[in-house]
Amino acid sequence: MEDKQIFSNNKEKNETKTWHEKHIVSSSWGQKVADSTANLMGSWKFIIGQTIFVILWMSLNTIAYINHWDIYPFILLNLIFSTQAAYAAPIIMMAQNRQNDRDRFQAKEDYSTNLSAKKEIEDLQTSLARIETEKLDKIIDILNKSTK
Repeated sequence: MEDKQIFSNNKEKNETKTWHEKHIVSSSWGQKVADSTANLMGSWKFIIGQTIFVILWMSLNTIAYINHWDIYPFILLNLIFSTQAAYAAPIIMMAQNRQNDRDRFQAKEDYSTNLSAKKEIEDLQTSLARIETEKLDKIIDILNKSTK
């Protein structure tokens, strides 16, 4: 039980974060909004919601007997979509740029991890070679003593 306590205390002190956690913490409010917007607009929820909105808009304007606020060819609906596209495109581009930044950051972190793993493997190989050499030296000593 004491070991678990020590481990949890060490974990809290060191608090190593993954590259993704580091990247999220370093994101500004605007970057988080751009990511959220791009995630929403690239989802089935958005496509289905927008389809329902268009069907309702067209149906209500076609069926409306008295008050057609946007008659066929639905110019106001076109204006709404144009405005949405004008704002969505740059926001999605910002999110794509951020994804490129995340990919670069991940590649650097992976490279760093690979370098440290390579160093550890080389150290292990050196230690194993030293142990093997020591064992061989002992075997040779035993053989030399037994032949005398």
